[in-house]
Amino acid sequence: MLDYHVHLWPHDLLAEPAELRLDRLRAYCEQANANGVAEIALTEHLFRFKDVEGLLATQYRDEPNGDLRLQMEGYFSHHATEELDHYVEAVLKAKAAGLPVVLGLEVDYYPGKMAEVGELLAGYPFDVLLGSVHWLGAWMFDVLSSAAVEAEWEHRGTEAAWSAYTDAICELAETKSVDVLAHPDVIKVTGRRPGQGQLAECHERIADATAAAGLSAEISSAGWRKPAEEAYPAPSLLEAFARRSVPVTTASDTHGLGNLAERGTDLMALAKGAGYSSLRAFTARAGHDVPLETPVGERSASSVQGT
Repeated sequence: MLDYHVHLWPHDLLAEPAELRLDRLRAYCEQANANGVAEIALTEHLFRFKDVEGLLATQYRDEPNGDLRLQMEGYFSHHATEELDHYVEAVLKAKAAGLPVVLGLEVDYYPGKMAEVGELLAGYPFDVLLGSVHWLGAWMFDVLSSAAVEAEWEHRGTEAAWSAYTDAICELAETKSVDVLAHPDVIKVTGRRPGQGQLAECHERIADATAAAGLSAEISSAGWRKPAEEAYPAPSLLEAFARRSVPVTTASDTHGLGNLAERGTDLMALAKGAGYSSLRAFTARAGHDVPLETPVGERSASSVQGT
């Protein structure tokens, strides 16, 4: 079992450097081990790092909706407080100490900027890059309890939102700038879904784009914590991935220790139900398969505790 989507900092908190200490990262590994997870991928959001704030700010600068523009500007400003080098160095130190972690990053889709993002990240020894779509233009559609976000949902409508999201995630896949599509149907986060015909079409398009790009997809427990009340992806999308032999990872999308390795048994059941017998792990951005149920005993106590 893997947890390949782990954040160190909750969204509402600043990027506290203390979370990068070796003893803190060891605590993540110990909790993962106790829950049957053999390896975790630390995948902090790219927008957490002030090194790239100027590059990513183009996402909202031309947004005509003032409320959405100001909301995203404030969001980016709040989050961009750590340095990418510090994060990378801390994870590499944990790996060197024998902790079962891989160095990752969650990279949102920045239309027209993915080549520049790729050039920047190529200078670092990442093991895995997650690709995600959390916003359309400056509309952060998965921010709950926001008047501006809710107004845009009402303005666009569910069908148009799903269509635009599907376009975006397929475009992201086509860039081949990432390795895994994270929470691939996160547009359902609020519980809004289009009719069955459009839903099936969106699922097929996402699965086609993922397979064509040679990417993996994530099975995430995060959707169970949201109004969607369903794992990402939906069973029909997961089955579409399986029909195309798209490899999968499993993930909690935790922000902090609270949800680490959450509902692993349920995630394994989803994967098995779709016909999977292995998960895709990564080293230096090269994928390799591991058994769906990796016995915790295969990791020695010293590898979890560090040396």
